[in-house]
Amino acid sequence: MHDGQVLGTGLDLVENARMDAMMQRWGVRFRDRVFTPGEREYCEAKATPHRHYAGRWAVKEAVSKAFGTGICTAIAWLDIEVVNDCGSGAPSVRLSTRARGFADRCGVTDILVSLSHTREYAVAQAILTGRGIRGRRGEENLS
Repeated sequence: MHDGQVLGTGLDLVENARMDAMMQRWGVRFRDRVFTPGEREYCEAKATPHRHYAGRWAVKEAVSKAFGTGICTAIAWLDIEVVNDCGSGAPSVRLSTRARGFADRCGVTDILVSLSHTREYAVAQAILTGRGIRGRRGEENLS
C-alpha cells in the first residue's frame, strides 16, 4: 500500500477514432510532440497502434488533471512517460526531471494509474499520493 494522503485524482476518456484521425492528419510530427521514444516504440509494435496511443494520451491527461494543472509548462506532454511493469504489464508513469521537481514541490510521492481499452475508447485514472506540502495548481514560477 502507499503511504500518504490522496492529493489529487484525474480521469480521462479518449475516442480511439479521434486519436487515429489526429495521427493520420499530423503524422510523425504529432507523435514526436506528445509521445516519448519508448511510448512510440511500444505503440508501433501493436496491431492497432492508435488504440495504444489513445491509452497513453488518456494517462497523460489524467495525470495532468490530478495535478490540477492540465498539460502546461509545469507538466508537458513529454514530461509524463507511460511505462509498463516488466513482470505484470501494469502501467505506471515516469516523470521527467523537471516534472519530478514540480511533483516533489507539491509533496507528491507516488502516482498510481489505471488504464483500460475497448475497441472504441481508452480510459485512464490517476491518483496522486504524498504529504501535500504545497498547492498543486501551478502557483509556482517554474522557469
